[in-house]
Amino acid sequence: MAISDTHAPRRWKSCPPAVAAHLDGADLILHAGDVCTAGVLAELAEYAPVRAVLGNNDGPDVAEWGAPETLELDLDGLPAAMIHDSGQAKGRLARMRRRFPAAALVVFGHSHIPLDESDEALGLRIFNPGSPTDRRRQPHGTIGLLDIRDGRLVNAEIVSVT
Repeated sequence: MAISDTHAPRRWKSCPPAVAAHLDGADLILHAGDVCTAGVLAELAEYAPVRAVLGNNDGPDVAEWGAPETLELDLDGLPAAMIHDSGQAKGRLARMRRRFPAAALVVFGHSHIPLDESDEALGLRIFNPGSPTDRRRQPHGTIGLLDIRDGRLVNAEIVSVT
């Protein structure tokens, strides 16, 4: 499961029931930054292991929890990376390819705008789950569900939780 921009405690008081329903049974939770307080990561870790990156609103406790600015990881054989702010929309796929040359998937946040975009020529898929708690100009709060098996991203889905 992928989540971003929870913005606790202003927006995330505790895990919303609609989010918790998707966390049950998750193998791994990817948080793409702007957690704001490490307590959210501890709460999420009650459901499944958590990997997170630092967002521009994250406090020192999130860094102390172990969230780096970027993260490269293996998701059941799929090379993946995470970053909070991927920069402007124009040129994003090519920029993420340059930043993470080995990744097949890059999960990011920051904009609160859900996005699932691919470029077969670059061999890259970028995925922003949006925000479950601070939808800004979006119609719904969202999270992302990623089904990864044997080194392949079988399915990626943006799910409304509000």
